[in-house]
Amino acid sequence: MNTLAARITAQRSDWRSINQRQAELDRRIDVGVRNRSLTPAEAARLRAEFRRIVALEAQYRRTGGGLQNWERADLDKRMDRLTVQIRAERTDHQGH
Repeated sequence: MNTLAARITAQRSDWRSINQRQAELDRRIDVGVRNRSLTPAEAARLRAEFRRIVALEAQYRRTGGGLQNWERADLDKRMDRLTVQIRAERTDHQGH
C-alpha cells in the first residue's frame, strides 16, 4: 500500500461522524453531572454551547443540502473546543 493510501485508510478508521461526536459530547456532560464533577452552572454552560453547535449544524445542512468540507471543519473545530472545555470543567474539582 502506498503512503497516501495508508494515510487515507488511517484517517477513515479514526473518523467519527458528526452525530457520533455529538453523542459522545452529550454523554460526557451527562456523566459529569451524575458523578458531580460538573456543577449545575458548568453543565448549563456546556449544554448551551452544545446546543449552539447542533443548531449550527442544522443551519449548515439546510443551506447546502449537506455539509461542505469547510462546514465540517468548522463543526469539528467547535466540537474540539467543547471537548477541551468539558475536560477542564470536569477536572477543576468545583463539583466536589
